[in-house]
This record gives sequence, structure tokens and C-alpha cells, in this order.
Amino acid sequence: MPRFLTVRTVPPLTEEQMITSSKRSMAIGEEIGVKWIKSYHSAKDGKLYCEWEAPSVEAIFEHAKRMNSAVESVSIISDEFDPSMFK
Repeated sequence: MPRFLTVRTVPPLTEEQMITSSKRSMAIGEEIGVKWIKSYHSAKDGKLYCEWEAPSVEAIFEHAKRMNSAVESVSIISDEFDPSMFK
């Protein structure tokens, strides 16, 4: 299944807000076939970077719509690599 990277601008989040939002995100994802892989949060920049597995970019936007959380960009992940591959 294709993987995607999304970028969102988010307000400062409490731990409780992150937990509640994450649980809601996973529940919505299960309903529409979108799987959350992992996220990176930059509190300083107010950005949330998330990796997803989904059947299409449209499914990513549907998930965002149901979460009421605008997505600034969606990129399909073509390749994955890390430093261990180049030793």
C-alpha cells in the first residue's frame, strides 16, 4: 500500500490533546483504511509531520476532513533509506 507524508500547522498541544487526537485519528483511519505510521512534532515551528499508509491521496484528505484538521501538503513516499544502508 502506498505511503504518504503530511505536513500540518498545529497550535501548541497538551499531552492530553495529543492522546485524544491520536486515538480519534486511529479510529477514523480504521473506518476508511488509512493507517498512521508515525509522527514528528516541532513545537517550536508549530508543525506536525506524519507518515501514513493509505490506498490513495484522496483517502488522506478524507481522513483530514473527518479530523477537521487541514493538511498543508501531502507527498507520496517513493523510497525509504537510512544511514545503515550505506556502511
